[in-house]
Amino acid sequence: MAQVKPHHHHPLSSISSSFVTGGDGRYLPTVLTVKPSRKLADAKSRSVCRCSWQEVVGVLVFSAIPFTAVKAIANSPLGESLQRRLEEKKKVALQNSSKFRALSEKARNESFWYGEDRPRWLGPIPYNYPKYLTGELPGDYGFDVAGLSKDPAAFQKYFNFEILHARWAMLAALGALVPEVLDLLGVFHFVEPVWWRVGLSKLKGETLDYLGIPGLHLAGSQGVVIIAICQVLLMVGPEYARYCGIEALEPLGIFLPGDINYPGGVLFDPLNLSSDPVAFEELKVKEIKNGRLAMVAWLGFYVQAALTGKGPVQNLLEHISDPLHNNLLSMLKFF
Repeated sequence: MAQVKPHHHHPLSSISSSFVTGGDGRYLPTVLTVKPSRKLADAKSRSVCRCSWQEVVGVLVFSAIPFTAVKAIANSPLGESLQRRLEEKKKVALQNSSKFRALSEKARNESFWYGEDRPRWLGPIPYNYPKYLTGELPGDYGFDVAGLSKDPAAFQKYFNFEILHARWAMLAALGALVPEVLDLLGVFHFVEPVWWRVGLSKLKGETLDYLGIPGLHLAGSQGVVIIAICQVLLMVGPEYARYCGIEALEPLGIFLPGDINYPGGVLFDPLNLSSDPVAFEELKVKEIKNGRLAMVAWLGFYVQAALTGKGPVQNLLEHISDPLHNNLLSMLKFF
């Protein structure tokens, strides 16, 4: 083993190779190992999560714009005009909201998916289902083996959290599947179409183009910290408005007739899907069922990424092409 030092300054700590004797007596290199400088590796790992104070300040200032704008509009003549119009329409809106809630309660009592006669998670199999699960909420199949819903207040809190995570899981699943499908179809060619590789690329400090369009970076050129801050702000904004409801949007003259889980109104129901109480109660059940499926699907996404290193769409295509050899058991090497 010999160590060769470069004549010029080079960002490599050492270059080592081994030699064997050739037929003519000369030494021939067989293996070349390049060791990167430890300082460069440490600097790169630190730069992944580092960001300049200008970027942080810029994100915070940008995030304060909507709240500042709402406050400015509320204190302006325009805001006063909007609030007066809202007060004029609020009584009628409250009456309509009360009527709609009564119709929704009637539709819920008559629906196949609610009440004592609703479907249960074990189907026709006899089972002593918890009596505190009365089928009042959508998606209640009598499943609570851990007894987490004995306290009514805790039950409502868990339901609120489940709705929140179900909706974000459905949206995230769409964001994970669509880029990979578009890339496989050749509609767009992304630098990293697979969802987990995008995060890995950002951890490596790489710059990503949105929709494969060169130069369209948006947050793709920012570090992990800045992207995380933007993500939190984008998620907290609508959730705050949904939770606060009328109190948050009333200064803008916007009335939300529903509750915190189903606020309704032009912002949260632009297609007016809640106009039919009977259909709306069924849509609640469909939403929570698909949301639970999306949360379970994300567990599958994580396991697939860890075992195969590929995206979910590619895994599905490979399974369809050869289901006997491309499945979970073969990945775990059970046979």
